[in-house]
Amino acid sequence: MQYDVFGIGNALVDAEYQVDDTFLHDQGIAKGHMTLVSEDEIGALEQALDGQTCRRMSGGSAANTVYSVRGFGGSGYYCGRVSDDDIGRAFLNDLHGVGIGTPRRKADGGNSGRCLTLITPEAERTMTTYLGVSETLSPADVEEDAVRRSRCLYVEGYLASGASQCAAAVLAREMAEDAGLQTSLSLSDPSMVKGFRNALEVMLGNGVTQLFCNEEEALSWAGTDRLDIATNELADIGEFVNVTLGARGSMAISTAGRKFVEGFPAAAVDTTGAGDIYAGAVLHARGEGATAEDAARFANFTAAELVSQHGARLPDVDAYAALRRRYTG
Repeated sequence: MQYDVFGIGNALVDAEYQVDDTFLHDQGIAKGHMTLVSEDEIGALEQALDGQTCRRMSGGSAANTVYSVRGFGGSGYYCGRVSDDDIGRAFLNDLHGVGIGTPRRKADGGNSGRCLTLITPEAERTMTTYLGVSETLSPADVEEDAVRRSRCLYVEGYLASGASQCAAAVLAREMAEDAGLQTSLSLSDPSMVKGFRNALEVMLGNGVTQLFCNEEEALSWAGTDRLDIATNELADIGEFVNVTLGARGSMAISTAGRKFVEGFPAAAVDTTGAGDIYAGAVLHARGEGATAEDAARFANFTAAELVSQHGARLPDVDAYAALRRRYTG
C-alpha cells in the first residue's frame, strides 16, 4: 500500500480536564506549555483531579496529524511505540479502525504513554505528559519499507526530548531523503525549542521541505520579538514554512513570498490539537496540488472548527470529510 504521509511521534492517550488558573498555580504547572513528568508525578496529578469529569481519546501530535490526513481523504502510516496493555491496544485499534498503518513491533513490558491536557476557561491548553514506552522509541521501530512507500514524512518535534527518539526521527528523515520524499517537521511546543534546541537541529539536518510552528516557537527559535526576523531565519530551514498565529490566522512562507492568511471566526473552547489538524490540512492540500497560500487557508478553516469543540481530534473520520466538503462548497 502507498501512503500519503508517514508520521512518527510519541504515541499517547489523552485525558482532558477543565481547570482554572489556580489549579495550575497550586500544582506548579507552566500554563500553555507541555511538561514532561514521571509516572509518579502524573499519578499524583490524576489523584488531584480525581472526581472531575474528563474526556479520554487516543492522541499524540503526529498521530493526530496522520489521522486528519486520513479523514480529509488521504492515507497514512503512523510510527510510534506502545506496550501490549489496555492503553496501547486502544490506541492502535483507533488507528487500525480507520485504515492507518502501524508497526507490528510492541514494547516488552512497561506502560503506554498518556497525557493530561488541562483546559482553562479561555480555551488555553496546558499538557503534562508521561511518555511511558514512547520514550523507548528507537531506530529499530522505523520500518524502511513503509517510509519508502510514502509521499511525505512528518516528524513531531516532541521527539527531541530523548536521545533514542531523536535517533529514530533522524533515521526516518535520512530514509525519506534517500528515497526522494518530501520531509516535514513541527517544532511542536515552546518547551522543545527552549529545552531541546540542539536535538531539534539534529532532527532537521540540512533542512526540510515543510516546517510548522506557532508564533511563540518561531520567535523563540530566532531569539527575537519580531516575526519578520523570525520568518527570515525559518525560511533557511524549510522550503515551505507555516507559522500559526492563533485566531488571527497564519503565515505561509515560500519562494512565492510571505503571505498572511486571515483566520476564520471561531468560538474557541479548547485549542488542543489545533496545530496538529493545521499540519494535516496543509500536507493533504499540498499533496493535491494547492499553493502554499491556499493550503494555509484550508488549514486555518479546519483549525477554527477544531477549537470550537473539545478534544484534539474531530469525533471521527467522517467529521473530517464533512469539514472538507463544507470548505470546498
